[in-house]
Amino acid sequence: MTTYVLGTNSVHRSAKLCDYLDGRLDDGDTVHAVNSHVGGDQTDGKDTRDGNDALNAVSSRLGAICTVETHQFVRGNDPATDLIQCAEEVDADELVIGIRKRNPTAKIVFGSTAQDVLLNANVPMAVVPLETVE
Repeated sequence: MTTYVLGTNSVHRSAKLCDYLDGRLDDGDTVHAVNSHVGGDQTDGKDTRDGNDALNAVSSRLGAICTVETHQFVRGNDPATDLIQCAEEVDADELVIGIRKRNPTAKIVFGSTAQDVLLNANVPMAVVPLETVE
């Protein structure tokens, strides 16, 4: 039995991460799909709906293969913190995240949830490449 934590924020990301897990999952495995928002003025109804859609995509895609538990966090944490805490709480065997290839300027200007997770998590990780963003 393997426990995975999967971080997602869109249906597209969910699909890519499910593609990665497809063929790796067994009947006794559990996937904890996580969507996280800071809340307050930084989160609106569209963010929450998109998060629910992303979580539903994971449930629909993987629910027949393994146990899927979804988590929509809106508790003041940044997404990296929520992912790492969830992985620790469920004693995850693997944390699965997606990354986008960015140009050098974008790397300097914008923060990266994936980078924060990679630098701070103490769990084996799989990093799934997504689309390129200029």
